[in-house]
Amino acid sequence: MKTFKITFKFYLQLTLFIYSVLVSFSQPGFAESKGESLYLENCAICHGTDGQGGMGIPLSLDDFLKSASEDYIKKTIRLGRPNRIMPSFYWMSESDINEIVSYLDSWRKSPAPKWDSKTVKGDPLAGKLVYKNKCASCHGEDGRGGKGSGLHFSRSIGMIITPPALNNQGLLNSAPDAMLHYIINNGRKDTPMPSASTLGLSKTDINDLVSYIRSFHLKSIIHKPLYSEEPASLIQESPYSFDETVENVKRAITGSNFVHIRDQALTSGFDIETKDSPRQTIIYFCNFSFLYDALKIDPRAGMFLPCRITVTEQQDKVLMMSINPKHLSQLFNNDALDESCDQMYELYSGILEDASL
Repeated sequence: MKTFKITFKFYLQLTLFIYSVLVSFSQPGFAESKGESLYLENCAICHGTDGQGGMGIPLSLDDFLKSASEDYIKKTIRLGRPNRIMPSFYWMSESDINEIVSYLDSWRKSPAPKWDSKTVKGDPLAGKLVYKNKCASCHGEDGRGGKGSGLHFSRSIGMIITPPALNNQGLLNSAPDAMLHYIINNGRKDTPMPSASTLGLSKTDINDLVSYIRSFHLKSIIHKPLYSEEPASLIQESPYSFDETVENVKRAITGSNFVHIRDQALTSGFDIETKDSPRQTIIYFCNFSFLYDALKIDPRAGMFLPCRITVTEQQDKVLMMSINPKHLSQLFNNDALDESCDQMYELYSGILEDASL
C-alpha cells in the first residue's frame, strides 16, 4: 500500500495560499511590501485583510495597538495560543515575523509601547476574589476562557471579539505585567473589555488581579512532537470492483453509526475531460452529534467535515482514500481537538478495513 507524505507545513501553507490568492484578486492591487504579503498569506484568513478581525481579534483596533508592543506581537506569532484559535507559527523565520510586525506598525496612530519586565507586586489571593467577582463571567473560571477554542457558533452583534483565556501559556509568555496592568486599567474601547474605573477597581485591585493572572504562568511552552511519521492520507486498496467497493463503504459507514449523506463525482463542478475516464466518487457521511461536538471544540474542524471517503478506479486498481485526521490535527494547536481527530482516525481506519474485507 502506497502513501503520499505531505507535511503539516504544506497543509497550512496551502490553505492560507488559496485564501490569500482570493484576497489578492479582490483587492485593487497586490501587496506593496513583503510584510503585507506575509500578512495576507498567514494572518488575514483570521484577522481580516485590513486587520478588522473575524475569527481572530481585530489587529488594527487602535486600543489593541496602544497596548501591544512589537515584542508582544513577535512572541504571540511564535508561540500562538495553545488550545485556542491562534496557531503557533513556530516554523516562521525571525525575519518574516519582523516583516509582519513592521506591517502592523503601519496601522498605528502612535508609536508602539515599550513595556518593562518588572513584576507587579500584588496579592494573588485577593486578586482571585476580585477576578471571581469582576472578570470570571467573561474570561471563564480560573481564566481559562470559554470552552473550546474561544469561538462560539454566533456572537452578539457588535461583539467583535470573544474575551480571551487569561490562563493561557501563549499569552502569559508574551504579555508582561505592565501590559496586563495597562489593559485592566484602561480597558479596550469598542470591545466588551471595560476600564478599571467602570468596574469600580482600585489601584490595589488592579495589582492584585495582575498577580493572580501571573500566578498561572508556567514560564515556558513545550511544543508537542509532530506526527512526523503520519501520512497525510489514508489509502487502502480494495479487492472488489469499483461498484462493490462503493457499496461496501456505505455499509461500513452505517455500521459505524454514521449517516450516508450523498455521493459525488470527484470532478463534479470542473470542466475536466480525462482520456481514460476514470471512475472517481466521493462518499460523504456524518454523525451530527460528533460534528456538533467537534465544532464546539474548534470551528476550524469544519475544514474536514463532513467526513468523506474517495473511491477511485485506475489501471485496474480500486483504491479507497481519506484524509488522515491525526496528520491534519497539527494545524490547530488544540489538545481537545487532537482527541477528536484521534477518534476520526479510528473511524476512517475501521471503515476502510471493513470495506476491504
